[in-house]
Amino acid sequence: MHTTDIRLFIPSKDFALSQQFYQALGFSKESVNDQLCLFTCDECTFFLQNSCQQAFAENLMMQLIVPDIHAAFAQIESMGDLATKYQPIKHESWGKVVYLWGPSGELWHITELNTQ
Repeated sequence: MHTTDIRLFIPSKDFALSQQFYQALGFSKESVNDQLCLFTCDECTFFLQNSCQQAFAENLMMQLIVPDIHAAFAQIESMGDLATKYQPIKHESWGKVVYLWGPSGELWHITELNTQ
């Protein structure tokens, strides 16, 4: 098997709010239909769906690898009220991470990995 991409379907309780959140985070939006949008930032893509099973959303975690955690953190801080829950940069043995919760409870591990 040869693969070229994997795309996650992220649930949303409030479809419009979630779209605003991901655009403020730096993703560009392409509408697929009235129930689904494709979000892209560089080579990373995911779908946002206009439905939500709350238990799934609150247990969903994604890791987004970035080259500069401080730039990513500045982007999160610039989101204002859209970024309602996040933690400051944490230093781990493998790199640095910011935990950011999306509007439906989904958890992003925004990570800068150590370089060897």
